[in-house]
Amino acid sequence: MDIRDRKVLVLGGWGLVGSAICRKVMEEKPSQIIVTSLLKQEAMDAVSDLKREFPRAKKNFFVPWWGNVFVRGEFKDMAREKILSSQKYRQMLIDDVIDEMTDQVLKRSAMFKLLNLHKPDIIIDCINSATAIAYQDIFQSARSVLKQVKQSKKGKKNDLSESVERLVCTLYMPQLIRHVQIMYQSMLQNGTKMYVKIGTSGTGGMGLNIPYTHSEEKPSRVLLSKSSVAGAHTLLLFLMGRTPGGPIIKEIKPTGLIGWKKVDFGEIRKKQLPIRLVDCLPENAYTLRGKVKLKTPGFAKQTGKTLTSVYIDTGENGVFSRGEFEAITTPGQMEFVTPEEIADSVIYEVRGGNTGHDIINALDNATLEPTYRAGYLFHGALKKLQRLEKLHHIDSVAFEMLGPPRVSKLLYEAYLLKLAFFDLKTVSKTDSRKLSSALTDIIKTNPELRAQIISIGIPILLPDGRSMLRGDEIKIPPFRGENELKITKASLDLWANDGWVDLRVSNMEKWRRRCADLFRDVNNIPEDSTGSRYLRNIDYWTNFPEIDPGKMVGWIFSIEERGMRMKS
Repeated sequence: MDIRDRKVLVLGGWGLVGSAICRKVMEEKPSQIIVTSLLKQEAMDAVSDLKREFPRAKKNFFVPWWGNVFVRGEFKDMAREKILSSQKYRQMLIDDVIDEMTDQVLKRSAMFKLLNLHKPDIIIDCINSATAIAYQDIFQSARSVLKQVKQSKKGKKNDLSESVERLVCTLYMPQLIRHVQIMYQSMLQNGTKMYVKIGTSGTGGMGLNIPYTHSEEKPSRVLLSKSSVAGAHTLLLFLMGRTPGGPIIKEIKPTGLIGWKKVDFGEIRKKQLPIRLVDCLPENAYTLRGKVKLKTPGFAKQTGKTLTSVYIDTGENGVFSRGEFEAITTPGQMEFVTPEEIADSVIYEVRGGNTGHDIINALDNATLEPTYRAGYLFHGALKKLQRLEKLHHIDSVAFEMLGPPRVSKLLYEAYLLKLAFFDLKTVSKTDSRKLSSALTDIIKTNPELRAQIISIGIPILLPDGRSMLRGDEIKIPPFRGENELKITKASLDLWANDGWVDLRVSNMEKWRRRCADLFRDVNNIPEDSTGSRYLRNIDYWTNFPEIDPGKMVGWIFSIEERGMRMKS
């Protein structure tokens, strides 16, 4: 797409790649660039650097924004440890990540607030999301829980609940899934046209033999967690890119060390703080007796100096000594790629070019899609199923194996309409009260059918909206640790929609209108149209001789609920 006069949001714009992309975007003459970073000073510095480099840019052309985009707005400037140290904040974080994705969860998120404020046309995401999530270190959180469980078994008192809550807050997949959900809905509601992710392989392109660890076994579990999160993120973006009506999705995934920002001499800092030098005289050596303490505050003597040296700044990866840089980039190790090369690929892809480096496009081309052969065999399989139905005098409707329960609910409702009225045209012209009454009579007088429905976990809601026919277990609402849930008008309607055969007049009215809509769509197809333009024409429906529950539910998911596959 054309970047000219478009608003561009660069997430992680202070970083090495983000800075290079901001400079490259300027060549395309956008209307505005929003530059974000985790910390306020980083965002302000990034904007100041860009203003110096591009002094002719209009006022407010470069806009700084800062904060953590993975949490709710009120937490965006709060250190993660501060959030985890508060029981109240931990619970809020758990609610945001573990509970259902609601409009409230979306609109209180920092990401939604950012996009809603600036409404960017293009988002280029340079945040190392996999690192941000995986380096929370679920292994350490799990060790803490297991240690306290062991203590509890021995009768020792400890705050196990806090450790468990911290572990829940650290779970990788719920965080990643919620981040992708929020990102997608935020872009959809705020009109974003394109999203480009700068991803990672997690290992700088190396394999399981990677020699760099986090002081554990090789390969490092924490490092492999980063790769796992990065891979999961890619596949979620792949699904996002296959969603009709959403933004164009691309991902560039460098597989090497990204370098560099500058070479200099000065103070060496870690996590924004200088490394303070301490000394330990030989006569004060630490004596090893059975156990070793990992932390001994005050044991070493402060020198009053900080570590200074020659270094190379590799952005988010930190500063390296000459030796470290030479070791990691030597041929056969991670080697490296420059941020400018990444920026070139990103802009070329945004403009519609094909660099061969877009992972989403690569997956599109590499996956095995539905085949012509399978489509041809489809009709034979259906005919065999129909022959067996006639042979055994039984209708095969739903077993609740496919999921979600809504599939079974809709199939049985369509089947009941077929038993009562035979064809769609009759349903579309019948009063909804008569529809409800006729289906209820079938349920009351057909114990075998009734048993089939409720035995697979699909309850039957009777027309009064207060009575339910059910088995020992129902699939909706799903069990999430509580066996009793409060019934409200909203919850009842939601559950009935998601997985209950609903005999209320209001649902029958939905079916009546649904059938009328289907007929209208078919009747709007010109009679003389014999080309390939239309799929669901009169021939597709075999001239509507009777209701076909499977075909009808397929239409509902594809057309009514806009759940159609985008690529095939």
